[in-house]
Amino acid sequence: MFAVATMAILLVIGLMLVRAFVGPTFVDRILAINGVGTATVLLIALLGFLTSRPEFLDIALLYALINFVGMLAVLKFFRFGDLSAGDE
Repeated sequence: MFAVATMAILLVIGLMLVRAFVGPTFVDRILAINGVGTATVLLIALLGFLTSRPEFLDIALLYALINFVGMLAVLKFFRFGDLSAGDE
């Protein structure tokens, strides 16, 4: 059962990567990359559950935080053209 869940998550990640590379608009690409990050967090948490290693949940939370901050940086860069813009 867990092998099926793992394979389904990997399939979803693959489909989102295809969408990120061939997405027709910038918004499609950003949403696909964010989805890959979310599915990766889910995959890390599932692997931690399967191997009975709770420290994988810490790694998954850290990856989610890095994904969130990275996405904010990308969106700020594309909105202002510079990461230091808008800082007073």
